[in-house]
Amino acid sequence: MFSIGDLSRRTGVKVPTIRYYEQMGLVAAPERSEGNQRRYSRQELERLAFIRHARDLGFAVEDIRSLIELSAHPEQPCGHADRIAEEQLISVREKIAQLKRLEAELERIATCCNGKTVGDCYVIRALSDHALCADEHG
Repeated sequence: MFSIGDLSRRTGVKVPTIRYYEQMGLVAAPERSEGNQRRYSRQELERLAFIRHARDLGFAVEDIRSLIELSAHPEQPCGHADRIAEEQLISVREKIAQLKRLEAELERIATCCNGKTVGDCYVIRALSDHALCADEHG
């Protein structure tokens, strides 16, 4: 059995986040010791490691809940899990594309400035007037 502090150290998940996951129903409410301390089993440790990995990959809490539910039925086809992962991949690719647009615009405005004073600064003007941007980046 593990205390909440042990669980936190072993998984890298902060104690308040573990409590949040309990409230959200992603981690089962733990047994309590005689001193009313939370006591977690290896199963909860593994579940929390699963959640942490999924969060690191950017999955939303609801997607993680679905994946946990699916993992409880190992005999079932994995099509739904695949779709959840594919949707996350699409989302990540969209974010990457947006970040590339932001990078290009920031590089453009940072290198366009020939002013010697803030009054002549292209960066300040571009931030004040979105029309000076090369394209839509937001």
